[in-house]
Amino acid sequence: MTAPTLPRQRTAPAEETLPVKPRRRITGGGVLHAYTWVVIGWLIVPIAVMILFGFNDTPGRYNQTWDGFTFKWYGRLFEYPDLTNALITSILIAIVASLLSGALGTGIGYALGRYRFRGSGTLNLIMFATMSSPELIMGASLLSLFVSAGAGLGPVTITIAHVMFSISFVAVVVRARVITLDRSIEEAAADLGASPWTTFWKVTFPIILPAVFSGVLLAFALSIDDFIVTAFTAGTTKTFPLWIWGATRVGIPPQVNVMGTLIFAVGVLFAVVANVRSRSSRKRD
Repeated sequence: MTAPTLPRQRTAPAEETLPVKPRRRITGGGVLHAYTWVVIGWLIVPIAVMILFGFNDTPGRYNQTWDGFTFKWYGRLFEYPDLTNALITSILIAIVASLLSGALGTGIGYALGRYRFRGSGTLNLIMFATMSSPELIMGASLLSLFVSAGAGLGPVTITIAHVMFSISFVAVVVRARVITLDRSIEEAAADLGASPWTTFWKVTFPIILPAVFSGVLLAFALSIDDFIVTAFTAGTTKTFPLWIWGATRVGIPPQVNVMGTLIFAVGVLFAVVANVRSRSSRKRD
């Protein structure tokens, strides 16, 4: 006999389980990313306002409210001779100061990054003290120096003052590049018969040139917009920042915003060129 078959019991279908979405957690990387964009926005907003009000169709010099869009101020850029002369003075002083700072700062940065000599620690301390000291102190001390020496205040004293506080920035940038320089490249040039002078100009200087260019660009930017040190050492000379400060009493014309926009555009162009040169230099290394 065959055993009777029992009826199969139907099992209840298993409940479908939906995937649980992981909770989004605020990580340190996300906070840092958001903070970076906030800082970038904080820095860009004043520049954007300056660029915008360079196109403001204001009827007078009080360029404080938006009255319409126009390009006419770019065609009337040099309408105020005093403003034009102040801008030319600032550009000439910045060019001379940046070139002198680049030459002197490159030598100091190369020496500090390559050699260990007596007094290098003191020189480092003085260099960073110059960078961190308030401009008010530097301006007052330079004014006392020039007055004690009987030097007439003007473009020359402004240039000397700008060179003095810009050298440290150039030296720091060049020193950082020299420290990371591969010495084996210079040793290979020496093995091939190159003299120390030839090795420097043919091998070392092209490698550190992006750092030198960045330092010169930084010195130019520091010089052209300096106000406090310039106010102490200018005498009757008017630079671009000093003219703007004096014009606030009667109103700042839109040409100031246009000139500021052009200076900013040139600075961005130089920064892009320096970045491209730096990347190409790292690829060669």
